[in-house]
Amino acid sequence: MRVLDLSTVGPAARASRILSDYGADVVKVGAVPRSGVVQITPPHYAYSGQRGMRRMSFDLKSEAGCSAFLHLADAADVVIESFRPGVAARLGVGAGDLLSRNPRLVYCSTSGFGQDGPRRSWASHDLNYLAVGGFLDCSGRTADGRPALPGATVADIAAGGMQAAMSIMAALLERNRTGTGQHLDVSIADGVFAMMSLYVDEYLATGVEPGPGHYILTGRYACYDTYTCGDRRHLAVAAIEPQFWANLCRALGLERWIDHQFDDSVQDDVRSDVGAVIATRSRDEWVGVLGPGDCCVAPVNTVAEATVDEQFLARRVVLDAEHPVAGSFRQVAAVWAGTVEPNEPVVVPDAAISDAVELLTEAGVDPDRVRQLVEDGVVA
Repeated sequence: MRVLDLSTVGPAARASRILSDYGADVVKVGAVPRSGVVQITPPHYAYSGQRGMRRMSFDLKSEAGCSAFLHLADAADVVIESFRPGVAARLGVGAGDLLSRNPRLVYCSTSGFGQDGPRRSWASHDLNYLAVGGFLDCSGRTADGRPALPGATVADIAAGGMQAAMSIMAALLERNRTGTGQHLDVSIADGVFAMMSLYVDEYLATGVEPGPGHYILTGRYACYDTYTCGDRRHLAVAAIEPQFWANLCRALGLERWIDHQFDDSVQDDVRSDVGAVIATRSRDEWVGVLGPGDCCVAPVNTVAEATVDEQFLARRVVLDAEHPVAGSFRQVAAVWAGTVEPNEPVVVPDAAISDAVELLTEAGVDPDRVRQLVEDGVVA
C-alpha cells in the first residue's frame, strides 16, 4: 500500500509510523523551502526517524507543483493530511479533488476537532483535547488543586494517531469489498471522548458525575494508587480484584485490612498503613517480593529505566539504528502485534535527502519533466 503523508508531526505522523511498521510504503510529503517561512523539521530520532520511509517536497501553491502531487496521488492508496479544515481544498489537494481522480483512494484528514462544528478551526494541542474530552478533570490534582499535566501526549498518540491508523486499515478492508475509497474525518477530540467512554457512559446512565477520587481507577481506594518507597522511588499498586488485594495485605503484614478494601470510612487509614510499610524498603526490593506474588505491582520507571527494563529487553522493544549524519543510536522498535521484526541496525534516512526523482519517475512522469520540476523549484 502506498501512503502519502502530508504531515510533519503529531497524530498523522504517528499514524503513518504505525502503517509503515505494518509494511506500508510511506512517502513523507513536505513543502519546498520558502524564504522567511519557518518549517518544522523533527529531529533525526523523532517518530523512529522515519525509518523505512521516503520523502519529497512540493510547492502546492504553484500549478506545476500541485499537478505533480496529484499525479503521485493518482497511484496512491492512502493520503493523510493534518491541515486545518478547508486548507487542503484551497490548495487543490482536498478529499474531493483527489477522490474524483482516484475513487479507490482512502483520504484521511486528521484535525483537532474534526471537519465541522464550531471549533473546527481552533488552534489547539494535545492538552486542549484532553481538557475538553473530560480526561484532565478525571486525572490527579496538583497541590493547589489544578488538574495535573499528563506524562505523555495521550491525545496525539491514541485518540489521534492510533484512531487514524485503525480507521485507515478498516477503510482499506472496506475498499477490498466495494472497490471504492472514502474520506475519513479523524477528530482527536472525538477520540479523547471515546477513550473516556467508561466514565461518560456511567454518567449518561446514572447521572453520577465522575472525577478524581470518584472511582477505583481515579484514586478512591488505597488498593489502586502509587506509593513512595524507602529510596524515594515509587511503586504502582493496582490490586483491584479482592484476591490480589488479599495477597498484597498478607505480604505487607496488613491482614487486618483485607476485608476493608472498599470501605470508604477507613481508606485514609489503609492508605497510611500501606504507605508506611512500603517506605521501609527500596522500590526494587518490593518489586522482587511483590511482583511474583500476584499482588499487581510494578515499578514506576523513569524513561531511562524503562529502556533497560528486563521485560522490555526480553521483548526486544528497542533496536539499533544508523543515521548517515548523526551516526549510531537506539530507538523504539516496531512493537505492534503482527509487525515484522527488522534486521538490525535499521537505516534512518537523512531528512535533507529527497527521493523526488525516484518517486515521480515511478509514477510515470517523463524524466525530462521531472528534471524541469526540480530545476524550477516546485518539487524537491
